[in-house]
Amino acid sequence: MPDLSSIRALTFDVFGTVVDWRGTIIEEGKTWEIDLDWAALADGWRAGYQPAMQRVRSGELGWTRLDDLHRMILDGLLPAFGLNGLSEERLDHLNRVWHRLRPWPDALEGLTRLKQKYIIAPLSNGNLSLLTNMAKHAGLSWDCILSAELARHYKPDPEAYLTACRLLDLPPEQVLMVAAHEGDLRAAASVGMRTAYVHRPLEYGPEHPKPWPAETFDLMAQDFVHLAALSEET
Repeated sequence: MPDLSSIRALTFDVFGTVVDWRGTIIEEGKTWEIDLDWAALADGWRAGYQPAMQRVRSGELGWTRLDDLHRMILDGLLPAFGLNGLSEERLDHLNRVWHRLRPWPDALEGLTRLKQKYIIAPLSNGNLSLLTNMAKHAGLSWDCILSAELARHYKPDPEAYLTACRLLDLPPEQVLMVAAHEGDLRAAASVGMRTAYVHRPLEYGPEHPKPWPAETFDLMAQDFVHLAALSEET
């Protein structure tokens, strides 16, 4: 195992790593009494995530909060799912489902254990209000909240990671980025951060399980409880 004794803080990707976005949208959708394929809506919504952020990265759009990007993506999906008749109040509530995402079953226990040894904070493309509301709703006991909004750059732009380290007053090599997505970890490593992969095979549902990656990072964990156990060995 690599020497991680100098690590002072852990930053976490959130969507898919800490919380189950797809499962939450499907579960909440079932309470709406609207006959539609909520899994398809969730997948379509998420599919628009990277293209929307790329419009900001490219300069096509000025800085735009993720809440507003999510609404732009949702508005584009409404005709295909027969939701054009929804009131603005209901659309706004639906768009804010991203504030109400539930954590993976192991997340709270793992974070509680990791918090005993490290500063823990999200490092997410979610805007600050989204991440704050999510933490309150899900019981995520972050020490602070770090958002791409603070850097006005979306991951994987290096500014997102470097701003987080600067705000923590730590050099990148003392910060461990935790994510279920290899690209996020590669980008963090490129600015000098250490990396921990956490496997989330069901992020896109049981019909599309994600295989264990061939790529290797500083820590490779099955879930957050496993990550906490690994960190206790360092």
